[in-house]
Amino acid sequence: MIHHSRRRLLESCIWPHVQTPAQYAGGERNIVVKDHSTLRGKICLGFPDAYTIGMSHHGLQVLYSLINRRDDLCAERVFMPWPDMEELLRKHEIPLYSLETFTGLSEFDVVGLSLQYEISSPNVLTMIDLGGIPLESENRTMADPLVLAGGPCCQNPEPMADYFDVMVTGDGEPSLPVICDLWLDLRDRYRRDDGTFASGDEGRSERTEALAEIAKTLPYAYVPRFYQPEYTDDRVSALVRTRDDVPETIAPSVISDLDGIPIPTSPIVPYIECVHDRIAVEIMRGCPHLCRFCQSTVIKRPLRIREVETIVEGALESYRNTGFNEISILSLSSSDYPHFEPLVHRLHDVFKPLGVNISVPSLRVNDQLRSLPQLIGTARRSSLTLAPEVARDDMREQIRKKIKNSDLIEGCRAAFENNFDSVKLYFMCGLPGERPIDLDGIIDLAEDIAKVGKEVKGRYAKVTASVSNFVPKAHTPYQWNGMQTRDYFRWAHKYLRSRCRIRSVTVKCHNIETSLLEGVLSRGDRRTGKAIRLAWERGARMDGWTEYLDPQRWWQAIEDAGIDIDRQVHENYEVMSKLPWDHVNVKFGREYLEKEHGRATVQLAAMADAV
Repeated sequence: MIHHSRRRLLESCIWPHVQTPAQYAGGERNIVVKDHSTLRGKICLGFPDAYTIGMSHHGLQVLYSLINRRDDLCAERVFMPWPDMEELLRKHEIPLYSLETFTGLSEFDVVGLSLQYEISSPNVLTMIDLGGIPLESENRTMADPLVLAGGPCCQNPEPMADYFDVMVTGDGEPSLPVICDLWLDLRDRYRRDDGTFASGDEGRSERTEALAEIAKTLPYAYVPRFYQPEYTDDRVSALVRTRDDVPETIAPSVISDLDGIPIPTSPIVPYIECVHDRIAVEIMRGCPHLCRFCQSTVIKRPLRIREVETIVEGALESYRNTGFNEISILSLSSSDYPHFEPLVHRLHDVFKPLGVNISVPSLRVNDQLRSLPQLIGTARRSSLTLAPEVARDDMREQIRKKIKNSDLIEGCRAAFENNFDSVKLYFMCGLPGERPIDLDGIIDLAEDIAKVGKEVKGRYAKVTASVSNFVPKAHTPYQWNGMQTRDYFRWAHKYLRSRCRIRSVTVKCHNIETSLLEGVLSRGDRRTGKAIRLAWERGARMDGWTEYLDPQRWWQAIEDAGIDIDRQVHENYEVMSKLPWDHVNVKFGREYLEKEHGRATVQLAAMADAV
């Protein structure tokens, strides 16, 4: 059921006046369009960023395919419009709509948004509001869609808690269909004989009871309205349940058999260039390593793999259905996949005759790296990307990143010998216990690799050291540590650049204001939602894009919301303190994180004594 009149209005009044209208027009290859009148339920999957980013997100393709396999449900897509599109939609009173049928968001049964990046929070408010849905959960009735959140930002759900009915952590494949089915049952229960729902206080009360049913039934469904934070000394001291029949803590949703989850073999092919124009196949979920800084390795446990033939067959069918000339195998650490070499050989055997390139991101620095460039090399080889994170052995021991510089350097040597001509290295600065010698090590390592390029090729290799500013994230052993200050990061960036001596080595440091804002939003409590709303009301849009971010607007909103940034972001927590996200459980749990934090603290003391 396509809204033809709305489409005609868009074609005549809006698309001719916005940049890249194809991102709003739908109709791409492999989309699924169903007749709504034949369905039990309609789900709109949203990504709170631009089309070019959202269409590159593998998880969206997975859930889209999963829901559309069912005959009684449809899944459609929506993305954050750019400001020119938002302005015209508001001017012509057209709601934000799905790309499949041009249906307004308020007409769906469920609207599910993937929260991937904290700084995109205002985009969420834009999408909800522009879609014709009441902004705050407490103002909705059963006539409104269920507004559902998933993704890594739900590991600390509190900053966005007022705007979502349900927030889920863990895997989306087992949870999304169950939540949708239960919500559709509840809507049927509260629907009147004439097909309408109660309005006003009665409608809001009925929705509260329906959401309580979800909270009681599904252990991974966090319904924020039933939890009230209490504060002592300007920090959360308790999270009190407002009714006894909802759980005290929330469990993650977990797939036990990744190989049993169908690979999306007919992914949508965009009309416009996106960040990743290629087939993506997830080979493994989780990571065998336990790096203390990494949230993903904690929240994606346990480790689950797909079999080699499942991957190859899925990739081949995807190629036939799309024509993409590149296949990317995805995981947190692809070279740790237990059948990695047989997999890459099989993929090359199948796809090399077809002229299809095999991309292997997320390579781990170990002794295997020395053989990988020859294994993964293709006619289009150029740059090798690696993430040593830090450059000195004692700091690596402290963060539990068990790699060796010798493996990294010899892996780069092998890459240069196989016609790779540049290397990109990802580092962090601002880690707990960081010293000037750790920053020295970043430059020394980058320059050593450049010199290896000269030994192999006769000229210094191009090496980019990309340095991010460390943000201690929820559910990691560093969650009790404060983040470094603006002044420290300014000094560290200046120091790194001053140490460069080889012209082919470039140091790129992440924007400090963006990192500090990420710290505020990722470590915040329920009160942070007020700052997000103030920033949004004052014009915050697409702040994940540097050209749109106005840091001062955010700092003013945060101040007006009464948030003490030093207390929230820069000061340490005591290990026994209540954390804003403690009600969200992870595998191994808080006891494991406390032990790891204690071990890291001992190692930090030893490092300081050694210096």
